[in-house]
Order: sequence, then C-alpha cells, then structure tokens
Amino acid sequence: MLSEPNVNWFLIRPRLNLLKVSHRMHDEAYRVFYSQPMRLFPHHDRFFYTKKPLLERIPPKYRNVINTMELRLGKGWSKIPRCQNTQPSLGLQDCTGLRVLKIFVQCDPSDTFFNGFRGKNADEDTYKYFCIDLLRGILEQVPRLRVVEIDAFPGIKQSAPLISALKETIECAGKTVVWGPLRGWEKKAEMNGLQQAMAGMGLGDAPRVVQVQA
Repeated sequence: MLSEPNVNWFLIRPRLNLLKVSHRMHDEAYRVFYSQPMRLFPHHDRFFYTKKPLLERIPPKYRNVINTMELRLGKGWSKIPRCQNTQPSLGLQDCTGLRVLKIFVQCDPSDTFFNGFRGKNADEDTYKYFCIDLLRGILEQVPRLRVVEIDAFPGIKQSAPLISALKETIECAGKTVVWGPLRGWEKKAEMNGLQQAMAGMGLGDAPRVVQVQA
C-alpha cells in the first residue's frame, strides 16, 4: 500500500530504481508502479497530520493511471487533519483511471460508547456527516469510479450509522457497493439469501418428517 513509508520503503525503493533506467523504461514502468492501491490520506502517525497527502504531491500524469484507492475512516475523529479534504488541489479530478475505492472504517463515533468524548459542539452525527461529505467529494470528482468496497474492524456492525450512511450515499450516486473480506459481510449476505430461498421452497432449518405407509 502506497503512503506507508515506514512499512514499505525498502520494498518500494528497488522498484523506483527501474524508473531511472531510461525514458522508455520509465514510461512503461510507472504505469505498473502506480497501479498499486494508493491510500488517499496518510495513516501512519508520523505523516497523519501532513499538509499535503501523497496524491497532491505526485504529478497529474501519475494520478491518471491510479486504478484503486483506499480511504480509511475513524482515526483522528476527534481532531480531523486539515489534509483530509477533497479540494481541487488534491488532484482527484486527474484520477481518470480510478475505478475502485476501498473504504475501511476503523471506528464509528456515532456509537453511544463515545458519549462524552466527542468534544465541544460535536454530537453523534458530526463525524458521520464529515465522512459523507468526503465521500461525495470523491464521487463527484471521479465520475468513472465504478465500485466502492466497504469493510471495517470487528465490533462495527453492518447496520452501524456510519456504515449505513456510506452505503446509502454510494447507491444514490449509482455506484456498486461490495463488502470487504475482513468482516465477512458478503458471505453473510449470501447465506441470508440462501436461507430465504430455502424458506420459500419450504426447506427451513427444522427437519421435515415424512410419514411413509407400507
């Protein structure tokens, strides 16, 4: 995942050397390199409050070939970094190749657990509305985006206010919603559909007794 320098630097650096071999090698290699999933805003503590995210720092021609991006939500909910915005300077309008957005929710401050800790003038909906505005800004500036994947840490329900609001916003924009692999929500939805189909055929969980007369 790009934008995690402390984790991936020693893996990424040798790949960057390929871009220096020649102009031809650069033109062929950068498309492969920037096709890796890119994190929209930094997540590591050292870079979390940076003024300019990685996307804003790279030239437009590199932004054009990004096809997958990740948006992490939850961290910093009580003190949101200024860099977390969708102003034109971020460069989203240049991401013409972006097709997949992966949203990972780390916590949902809408939960009653956060009562009394949200700060002055903040309620259970404050961070949720911030996230929705962020998502709308992405969807508006990247019209070719097709799929949005939602996943979350354990403890966050699929029916949580933030998850539900994200899903509704994505569907209203005409994009496809898929569930990420960590929580297993996709498998749960498939299982519920199977159970409903079985119930419709009279094949519920309860065993059926068939009386046979000799």
